[in-house]
Amino acid sequence: MSIIENLFAISPYIALFITLALGYLIGKITIGRFVLGGVAGTLIMGVLIGQFGVQIDPGVKTIFFALFIYAVGYQGGPQFFSALNRRTINILLSAVVMTVTGLLCVLAAAMMFDLDSGTAAGLAAGGLTQSAIIGTAGDAISQLGNVTEEAKQMMQTNVAVGYAVTYIFGSLGPILMVSWLIPTFMKWDIREEAIKLAEKLSSGKPELAPGQFNALTDLVSRAYKVDSNSRLIGKNTQEVNAELLDIAIEMIERDGQAIEADKSVSICADDVIIITGRREAITQLVGVNSQEVSLPTGTTLIEENRQLIAKDAKLIGKTLAQLKATANSDVIRGVYITDVVRGGTSLVITPDLTINKDDIIQLTGSAKDINRVEKNIGKRLGSAFATDYVLFGLGMVVGLLIGLISFEIAGIPVTIGSGAGCLISGLFVGWLRSRKPQMASLPLGASNFLRDFGLAVFVGIVGLQAGPQAIDTIKEHGLTLLFLGMAVTIIPQIISFFISYYVLKIKNPIEALACVSGGRSANPAFAALLEKAGNATPVFAFTVTYAIANVLLTLWGPIIVGIISTQ
Repeated sequence: MSIIENLFAISPYIALFITLALGYLIGKITIGRFVLGGVAGTLIMGVLIGQFGVQIDPGVKTIFFALFIYAVGYQGGPQFFSALNRRTINILLSAVVMTVTGLLCVLAAAMMFDLDSGTAAGLAAGGLTQSAIIGTAGDAISQLGNVTEEAKQMMQTNVAVGYAVTYIFGSLGPILMVSWLIPTFMKWDIREEAIKLAEKLSSGKPELAPGQFNALTDLVSRAYKVDSNSRLIGKNTQEVNAELLDIAIEMIERDGQAIEADKSVSICADDVIIITGRREAITQLVGVNSQEVSLPTGTTLIEENRQLIAKDAKLIGKTLAQLKATANSDVIRGVYITDVVRGGTSLVITPDLTINKDDIIQLTGSAKDINRVEKNIGKRLGSAFATDYVLFGLGMVVGLLIGLISFEIAGIPVTIGSGAGCLISGLFVGWLRSRKPQMASLPLGASNFLRDFGLAVFVGIVGLQAGPQAIDTIKEHGLTLLFLGMAVTIIPQIISFFISYYVLKIKNPIEALACVSGGRSANPAFAALLEKAGNATPVFAFTVTYAIANVLLTLWGPIIVGIISTQ
């Protein structure tokens, strides 16, 4: 054992990565419908490996949690601001129910088992996983009158003891509740419900899991034989393409030879025309009775999808039909519109759709033709794989600065904290990206990595730090405090869930579960819910309840001390 302890003392990060590896390994264990999950597995392994006395700078936990919560906010920003409405009141009330129920459970436990103010405050801090209670309760204890200094010191020590004993299950219990117990009782499939909610928020656009793709793509290339009655005979490709919005004739095959589309080439009967564009528009052009033919093996047609940000003042307020007419005025084969994105959402392409500033317009065609029209539309959208480190860095700075803000409520100091600060900053930057697509790029792969790795490190360090003290205090004080902590952790969640679901009518499963985790500021539980959901749909409900819970739970420290000290 001494060898391992020495190794972890020399390089504690070895212990951290062992915790991550083993935690996510046991997180794959499946028993029936129950899957522990990587978050809960990492927390458990952290407690076990933490018995070797691993010491890791607490600042590491802080910065990785900040990265995790910033990425969460960034991904959920567009949906968060679009979802703000009167329904938010019920979600706010859900957080109030959770926090007040938690307070009542702590007070009931203190009165039934004759706990002193310090132990009761520690029970609240650990059972409700709100570390700020330690500070506010300790300050309130120091100001108690008619109490000796020795008694005050003992109560302040008991705050830490109660916190240490109850914190582990305080973190693990909500994970099990939102990722397994409640969904199992309600017969919910979290991933399926998250997909449904994502489709609802995106106006019915399906969400695809990793490896999935839509086999019925909107953009297709088809070849048709021109019959003698076709209205296209006698027209050249530029004339035909000028009339089209989201398709174009790109190639003509005559007598077995491919002819590059050109102004001088007119369409003749029995020609084979290759049309590329949106599926339904192609059918409208050639007619349902047209004869589709196969192209010879090896036929190639190289085109490009290019996304442009609508910036040209002359185009803002114009329709897509007007844009297309302008775009095709000086091209040979034709450029066509295959997507319009506004505020992060793809719009239905119609000729009379009006262009707004900062719309993302996707043009398809040859690179040469797109180059000719690009300058008339706007700036090219940057690479989808490059991170805007300027705004990423500034976003983190702003989040950490917000976290330093302190204020008083009824004389009680409240600090926002780096977690809440970076969540606010991430939400704003994510929303900014949806409105100003040329700014704040953080590719999905990069944000997923920040989110998942930041979470893994945070939870691992929580377990490593809390493990030794919790085991020692359980041995010293018995299991009573541990069981009280379990009750304080579980009972408010059950009560809050049923009130939220049946009284406040928060019927969407993802939002209901997010309210449970956010209403007690349970970051690991929220992380587990995100892991099960596989998308950012829980962000909105969690963010609203998390903000309220952080303030109210922090206030409970001096309230608990004040009420119990007068008994």
